[in-house]
Amino acid sequence: MINLYDLQGNPLSMDGYKGLKLHVPSPSYDIETETIDGQGGAVVVDKKLQPRQLTADFYMKAKDYADSLLLRDVIYRQINEAEFFISESTLPHKRWRVHFSDAYDMDRLNHFMQTFSVPLVAMSGLAESEGTTLDPLTFTAEKWQVGQGLILDEPKYAHEETTFSIFNAGDVVIDPRQFPLKIIYRGTSNNLQIRNNTTGDVWTYNGSSGASDQLILDGVRSLKNGASIFRDTNKKLISIQPGWNDFTLSGTSGSFLISFEHRFYYY
Repeated sequence: MINLYDLQGNPLSMDGYKGLKLHVPSPSYDIETETIDGQGGAVVVDKKLQPRQLTADFYMKAKDYADSLLLRDVIYRQINEAEFFISESTLPHKRWRVHFSDAYDMDRLNHFMQTFSVPLVAMSGLAESEGTTLDPLTFTAEKWQVGQGLILDEPKYAHEETTFSIFNAGDVVIDPRQFPLKIIYRGTSNNLQIRNNTTGDVWTYNGSSGASDQLILDGVRSLKNGASIFRDTNKKLISIQPGWNDFTLSGTSGSFLISFEHRFYYY
């Protein structure tokens, strides 16, 4: 079975038709190579994940022939949306953000029943978690399931200490140039530095903050209380590797809270 959602995560009505199966092919890559004089074979220079071509099978049952034509047009309009989420009912909390990608025909079984297969493309080549790190990482939260890399000890994504660890349950690096990642520091600081010891990434702010201020790393942007401070930083970014990432803060003063908000991404 298949579920459809809009970009706000609201279920899309499938009155009169239902999703039967989602076909998910293996990842594919664009591999750049070069040869070396005097050596056989080639050396991989770069390897980029390509968009994933999915296919969704549907079944439509109308009241009669005329109703089947009306329902056909409803389906054409709905699945022609610019983007939407699709997931398998057995794995409902791992979803694919997809575009409708090509024409398709409906196979009429009789006057009121038809089947059809819709070609879709997930531009990122990855599935994502429905939940974010702001949601409790428990199965009772109804946003997580087996197969999402969760661990028995529930990780924390808000800390009040200068050394802590952040867990990435997904398969790929969370790079803020590609995926939404928001890091918020609330509290006093002077020349704040955030270091991911696991990746070697370091972000620094050549300024100060007060007890009521917020320093925000939102994707590639650096903000203080909503205003850009990018020119006062070292212009670097923080990424998060799969698994545990060990962080160290310096430049803190007094009490503070730092939080991380992101989803997990899967092959």
